[in-house]
Order: sequence, then C-alpha cells, then structure tokens
Amino acid sequence: MRKVAVIGGGATRCGKREATWRELVQEAGKAMFDSVENLSPKDVEALLVGAAQPERFTFQVHVAPLVAECLGITPTKVIATTELMCASGQAALRYAWACISSGICDVAVAFGVEKMYMRNMAEAQTNMTCVLDREWDGVNAMSAPPFFAMTAQRHIHEFGTTEEQMAMVSVKNHHYSTMNPLAQFQKEVSIEKVLQSFMIAPPLKLFDCSGITDGAAGVILVPAENATKYTDSPMLIAGSGQANIGNAVANLASISEWIPLKLAVKEALRSAKVSLADIDIAELHDCFTISEIMEYEAFGWCERGKGGKFIEDGGPYIGGTIAVNPRGGLLGCGHPLGATAILQSIDIMNQFQSEVPNGRLVKDADVAVAHNLSGAANVHSLMVYSRR
Repeated sequence: MRKVAVIGGGATRCGKREATWRELVQEAGKAMFDSVENLSPKDVEALLVGAAQPERFTFQVHVAPLVAECLGITPTKVIATTELMCASGQAALRYAWACISSGICDVAVAFGVEKMYMRNMAEAQTNMTCVLDREWDGVNAMSAPPFFAMTAQRHIHEFGTTEEQMAMVSVKNHHYSTMNPLAQFQKEVSIEKVLQSFMIAPPLKLFDCSGITDGAAGVILVPAENATKYTDSPMLIAGSGQANIGNAVANLASISEWIPLKLAVKEALRSAKVSLADIDIAELHDCFTISEIMEYEAFGWCERGKGGKFIEDGGPYIGGTIAVNPRGGLLGCGHPLGATAILQSIDIMNQFQSEVPNGRLVKDADVAVAHNLSGAANVHSLMVYSRR
C-alpha cells in the first residue's frame, strides 16, 4: 500500500451562517483549491463527501454529485457520500486515504459539510434524536445531551469528577478558539460562567456543550511520492484506527469507560508505528466537556477516573503532558457534523507548517492524532498525522 499525503485544504468560518449549503461548499472549495499550486479541479479523480443529515437539515439527498458540480470536479474513479454521524468527515477522510493508498486513484478530495441552523430550532434539535436507536433509546428522549449527561453522572458517581473540572475543559478550549478565525465562539469563558450557564441536562450546562453549527471544509490527498509536486510541506497520514461496540445504550460496553476508543487507539498507534509519547497534538472530540475528560483516560494520558485531575493539573494544555484541542475543539469552534474531522486535519496541517498564532502554536510538533466519536460514543475513529 502506498503512503498518502495531504497537500492542502480550505474551510469556511463556522457558526450561524446566512450562506446556503451550496454556498458553504463553494466557499470551502475555493479556499481548498487556492491552497495548492499546480492542481485544478479537473485533476481530481475521487470525491468523498462527509455529510451526516443533509436530508433533514437542508432537505437534500444525493449530495456528492452536487458537491462535485459546485467544485467543478468530474470524478472518474470514485464518488460517494459518507455518513457516520459526528464522524462523517473522518469516514470521508479514511475512504479517500484508502483510495490513494490502494492505488485506485492518484488525486482524491475528502470534503465535509453541514448546514445545521434552521428557522425552527426545535426541528434542528429533533433531527439530532435520529442518532441513537429510535425504537429503544429515542422513545426515552435519549438524544446527545441526555446521554452524555448520564455519562457525566456516572463518572461523577464512580470517580468523584467535579463539575468544576468539567468546566475547565470549556475554559481551555474557548481560550484557544479566541485565536482561531474559523471558530464559532471567540470569547473567553471562566469556570464561574460555565457553571452559571443555562442548564441543558444535569449536570451539563450550556457551555459544557458544543454548538449547532454551519460549516464546510475540504482537503486534497495524493500519494506521498507525488506530494512535492504541489507543496514543500505536505502532511503524511501515518495510520488510522477505528472500533465499535454495541449501538443501543443498553448494549454499550460501559457508560463510564470508552472501551472501543481504547481499542481504536491501540490500532492507530500500531498502524502508525508510534507510541503515545510520540504524539504532540491531540484533536479530541469534545462534543461535551465530559467527553474530553474520558478521552484523556482512554488514550492513557492518565489513569481511569483521573481525567478531571489531569486537566486540573494542566496536563492537556500546550506545554503540559499533551496539547489537547489547540484549535479550540468542538466546544470553541462549533461542530458542523460532516466537516468537523476535516477541520481538525486542516488545523493540524497548519500547526505542522507553523501557520497558527503563537498563542496556540505547538512548537516543533511532529505527530498528531485526530479523534471523532459518533452515536452513543459506541464508535470511535482515529487518524494519525505526521509532519515528516
């Protein structure tokens, strides 16, 4: 199998956008192609589009050909839409990587887009109840906030994790997002402000939750051996991992421990031939503050149940044990479902190229991991990137 490189990428600003779904695609697509010299849309042979719920948010299906038309791409090898809810963009990335790696094509685009804001926010929230098993969990109102609230309650019960420790995750990620021009939220928050924000699902408050977000992003992949035709600083895809256990909440391996993430981490490190100590940046899926705390534990940066203490001691800050979400995370940047993983990859590439503000730059970073979870945290997907 061939080694694969990301040679460029572009994205929209995230947030509540007046732009239509189509206009988000065009905005991100122009930025993507502008980032790469010596390559045009006609060179693209494969297009993978991550989109979680376009049929519900924008009443449009069959979106991959629509994206191709908007970008001026005529795929001759592969075209498809990928749906893995919050990891839809990473599914697109993984499939584009597989297309290049296997030799199916030489130029592939992984694109992600979501237009989540609707005139009726109750309808937008109802759309999110489609994620968990509707027959078993949907009837019990088990959408994302109640599920992750239950997860937080269990973690608090078993390990003594505090709401203040959870709030620290929001404080950290909002701090970094103030230095990210693509971020939805660009204001600092304090622990007190997080704790005093509107209660969503106890113990999760408003600032414990990622936002409803519009956004799009795309990256271009080629065989590593061809990358220097287009850029002096390509980003290599070093490896990947993915695991799933169960679907309905009653069938999950655990509520207070994400066992499939531990399995995915093991496979990602094995395939990339790196150790945990080699990782300089971790873009983790902080859809809720408790998520990031549990991810510290599953990766192995701290013991199980010690995630709250880990952030309290400064472990996930730049300069700490591991720089977690220096982009600003989902909490600070927003979470346009299909685009999130692509946004993570672009920011990691910018980190490797030292093209981010000094306040959130991880100096001399060589290896990074991007993580997305989906569903009831029953599916975990990882990509490992390398600068060298």
